[in-house]
Amino acid sequence: MKRVLSLLLSLLMVLTLFTACSPAASNGEPEAEEEPGPAEDADVIKIGVFEPLTGMNGGGGLQELGGIEYANKVYPEVLGKKIQLVVVDNKSDKGEATTAVTRLIEKDKVVAIIGSYGSAVSIAAGDIIKNAQIPAMGASCTNPMVTQGNEFYFRACFLDPFQGKVMATYAIEQGAKTAAVIMQNGDDYSVGLANFFIDAFKNLTGDENSIVDVSEFQLNESDFNAILTNIKAKNPDVIFAPSAATTAPLIIKQARDLGIDALIMGGDTWENPAIIDVAGEDAEGIVLSTFFDENDPATEEAQKFVEGYKKELAGKEPIIPAVAALGYDAYILLRDAIERAGSTDGVAIRDALRETKDFEGVTGIINFTEEGDADKNLAVIKTVKDGQFVFVDSVEVK
Repeated sequence: MKRVLSLLLSLLMVLTLFTACSPAASNGEPEAEEEPGPAEDADVIKIGVFEPLTGMNGGGGLQELGGIEYANKVYPEVLGKKIQLVVVDNKSDKGEATTAVTRLIEKDKVVAIIGSYGSAVSIAAGDIIKNAQIPAMGASCTNPMVTQGNEFYFRACFLDPFQGKVMATYAIEQGAKTAAVIMQNGDDYSVGLANFFIDAFKNLTGDENSIVDVSEFQLNESDFNAILTNIKAKNPDVIFAPSAATTAPLIIKQARDLGIDALIMGGDTWENPAIIDVAGEDAEGIVLSTFFDENDPATEEAQKFVEGYKKELAGKEPIIPAVAALGYDAYILLRDAIERAGSTDGVAIRDALRETKDFEGVTGIINFTEEGDADKNLAVIKTVKDGQFVFVDSVEVK
């Protein structure tokens, strides 16, 4: 009997010791679930995407994201692992852009970043990207400052000095001798492209007085009648107004309502159905520069993309947006660099991007300059005819 009692006491002591050592037993609460460990992500490589999905540039950001997501569908893996896109909304805001990129790097642990539509938010995030040594690939951010002094930022598009010269050249070829310019104060894209157009137009005409008016408007401004009334009095041959797709149709419509019959032109942000939807018949005849035309695929990758993405867009968009093609290129450029680097290390991916040679993208053959810019000298000119964006010409400017 004593032996049995001794065994029972020993068993009770073991049970008491086990209970005391249990992490959830001391306070009677259920045991907390463990944090997901790195082993769960062992077969996934994360690429961050920061785009304006809301705000002033939300329409363009969604178009660009569409191309990125389609590229991920076509090329879902790298280094034998699944590529997971981590998408955040920068809300078309510089402050939100820094928050979004910080989250991607510190919380989501992405190995590379794509974005953003809108040069201002790309520039705002630049130092964070550089300091973290995480390679970033811009798709359509055209302001030169995006990549300047940042060895970790690259881009797939042409730049605004080139785009400004393209539009100035086109205007002069149409017989324009004078121009007025409208830009958005504080928007790096709008101000930058406007000034590159001004410089090019003056140089090409050889006349310092060929720019008859330069006007600025504020964010969220919707009444442009005062600006346009002043421009009407100066009777320019061309109005160049690089701006967001939310603002452009208001400028176009109000100009026509005032009886202004000058050629109205914009940059790549104008290739957006919202402009035609809002401006209606007044959008007829406007001219814009862009990066790509689905009716003129220059590479085998472009032909494959057009065929597949048109099916993807069925009933959603009347044409393939050029920024979607650039989003696709941004993704496949990064994927190719990761594959060639054989690593997800940021410096290794950066070095592989620098060594990119004659890469076949949707928007053409891509090589990078020392600044990380795509070495491109070809732009597409489009107009609006019968309520549709229509190809006019491909323009090459040295």
